[in-house]
Amino acid sequence: MVPLPENDIRARIMQSTVPDYRRLAREAVDALRRNDNQLAQQNFERIVNAGMADTSVFTGLSIACLRQGDHRAALGAIDYVLKSEPRNLHALIVKGDILSAGGDTRGAVDFYQVAVQASPPPEQLPPELAKEVARAAEACRQFARDMESSMRGELAAAGFGDHAMTPRFRESLDILFGHKKIQPQEPRYFHFPGLAAVPFHDTSLFDWVRELEAATPAIRAEALAVMREPGAFTPYVSEDPGRPHKPQAGMANNPDWTAFFLWKSGSLVEENAARCPETMKALARIPLTRMPNRSPSVLFSRLQPGAHIPAHTGMVNTRLIGHLPLVVPGKATFRVGNETRDWREGKAWIFDDSIEHEAWNDSAGTRVILLFEVWRPELTLEERNMVLELFAAIDRRNGKPDWE
Repeated sequence: MVPLPENDIRARIMQSTVPDYRRLAREAVDALRRNDNQLAQQNFERIVNAGMADTSVFTGLSIACLRQGDHRAALGAIDYVLKSEPRNLHALIVKGDILSAGGDTRGAVDFYQVAVQASPPPEQLPPELAKEVARAAEACRQFARDMESSMRGELAAAGFGDHAMTPRFRESLDILFGHKKIQPQEPRYFHFPGLAAVPFHDTSLFDWVRELEAATPAIRAEALAVMREPGAFTPYVSEDPGRPHKPQAGMANNPDWTAFFLWKSGSLVEENAARCPETMKALARIPLTRMPNRSPSVLFSRLQPGAHIPAHTGMVNTRLIGHLPLVVPGKATFRVGNETRDWREGKAWIFDDSIEHEAWNDSAGTRVILLFEVWRPELTLEERNMVLELFAAIDRRNGKPDWE
């Protein structure tokens, strides 16, 4: 029998005064619950043949047929439901169950995923449906685990076990299997296309890094001398009273993250620089970004015990940020994208701050680093000049920098 169009079915149900069909439906549901699938199927079919079925009846019929191994009939009933209600959560899950029972695990997961993604929070669902959605979600997770195990096993058999993988390929697998997220460049102000989104750059590519690291004891001594002076450090992110208030995830005016600037927004802080001659001598060998009114900013950055700098991104991707750790009293970590590292005194790193990053000081002491910024080495001299001219034009137009 060809089922009636759904609108006609619903109309008949609404107009019906015959109680037998409602009783048959209740008995069919009860039969399903006690696993009397043959009786359930018979009752559901009687309702369908009388032209009184709604989508819940077809769903019940599909379940009854599935339990008895009649996959063809089960598919016919559930496909009828999904044709009229393609986002019916219960029907999507039943379709997944039918495909799974027939050996099509990949197809089953496709339907489970759609159901899970379309589902509201569990507390907004009837308890039984919430359990079904949870079961579908677990089936998706198990499929992903099985897939990952199989793929890693085959790679290992081909000679590409975990220890033989390059770091980039290993991360690609972590992203593929959902352990990590893609971490793009997301500068808040200006994006220069074509620059690789590399969280931490290879310091061996910067010929001045080892010389800077060798100067760590002298630079640390000057930082410690500054720290002994009350009030020398001020919040790293200070709000401009002439601009709208921007909480910046708790970073603005935060006393837990403070700075002593040697260069600030492209200008030398002469009084501070004069107090740190050895640091300034070391910086003279570094190709700092020079952009009037904006950069470089070079500073001693101090992070208090227990402090956390929340995840954020920098303003542009045409620069890289350098850290030279001076005082690391214990566990202090830094994340850029998917990579997390521990600061080590005297060991510099160069990172792309247009990629999301955050920091923690889980030690009992104060962490201090020298922070500076350099041009991206991929930019040609001509491109650097173009960027400089762009921001000079912006400042001429606006009268003051949009960011610092």
